[in-house]
Amino acid sequence: MLIEIILALFVGILAGTFTGLTPGIHINLLGVLLVSLSASLFAKIPPLYLAVFIVAMSITHTFVDFIPSVFLGCPDSDTSLSVLPGHSLLKKGRGYEAVLLTVYGSAAAIILLLFIAWPSIKVMPGIYGSIQSVMPYILIAACIILIALEQKRFRALFVLLFTGALGLCVLNISSLNQPLLPLLSGLFGGSMLFISIKTKMKIPPQIITKPKAKFARPLLGALIASPLCSFLPGLGSSQAAIIGHKTAGIKSENKEQFLVLLGATNTLVMGFSFFALYAISKTRTGSASAIQNILSDFSSHILILVLAIVVLAGAASFFITIFLAKTFSKTMEKINYTILSTITLIILSAVVLAVSGLLGFLVLAISTFAGLYCISLGVRRTSMMGCLLIPTILFYLFGI
Repeated sequence: MLIEIILALFVGILAGTFTGLTPGIHINLLGVLLVSLSASLFAKIPPLYLAVFIVAMSITHTFVDFIPSVFLGCPDSDTSLSVLPGHSLLKKGRGYEAVLLTVYGSAAAIILLLFIAWPSIKVMPGIYGSIQSVMPYILIAACIILIALEQKRFRALFVLLFTGALGLCVLNISSLNQPLLPLLSGLFGGSMLFISIKTKMKIPPQIITKPKAKFARPLLGALIASPLCSFLPGLGSSQAAIIGHKTAGIKSENKEQFLVLLGATNTLVMGFSFFALYAISKTRTGSASAIQNILSDFSSHILILVLAIVVLAGAASFFITIFLAKTFSKTMEKINYTILSTITLIILSAVVLAVSGLLGFLVLAISTFAGLYCISLGVRRTSMMGCLLIPTILFYLFGI
């Protein structure tokens, strides 16, 4: 049994590395695929081994998926905000440092999960019902702070509301599969790639150096915001990162702390989803949902095993991501970035077509041009997170 668990762990780490590096492939897609295949192709594999595979793959993905966000400007729904400071540091020759900051945040999150696992599980059932009523007001406060910190406040408000309307329309298209894929890929990925192609951006030689950043504030912010995703549907890593960013008092110009926050939030949200599955039988990530469908009982013994897999996969992912970031850094200066951006945009479009169909491709095109328009207004691109914040607020207030 131990050998099979180790094998499932190893294969899960490999799969998570692949999904993390591949633009547009979100872990939720594989979770759905695994559930559908568990009754046929994987019917002879014990559910416990599939669960170990999913946990290892999910944790590895939270580490590795910042690499395409930083080096290619191609995010998924959990790393969309990392494009902003990450790409900025890449243009200064600090792409390796940008990824390393997210890795440090993710590694710190693994350690935090071990310390807060037991108290989190104990308090979740008691506060699950009460926190939902205050959530929209927390998000409204985050929106107000986002606008208040801008110099061009009216433009920022327009961008927030404009992208919010776009997000509301896209998320309510019932026939569209995985709507966040074309929406966020267009606003944050496609627009950046389009600008890189148009301006024929050249990437300077990348410096392999260790970052200098203070970790207390970003980890505090991640620890405050991430548990909210465990209680509430529709709230993901990006919204949690914005809440954590503001509650911890991190300055918008402090790119280093923001990247640490994003890395920690991404991994903490995944970890808390396993706690929520055990404590309140709720699934808040595709991975937790897949495990719930595969396993008939999520007992305390399985929770302990999950925590062990989280730690082992996190340790392996730490070194894998650093190695890959170093490899990308050494390779970037030898590559024509305009051609690379074009190829990435084509791959992203192909993935959207395959997953979300022609309608998804149309959403990708509209979101890309919307992102370009918002960028031209000269406000911080975090205002475009209105595409998630506004629909989430309306969902909690009016059930829309």
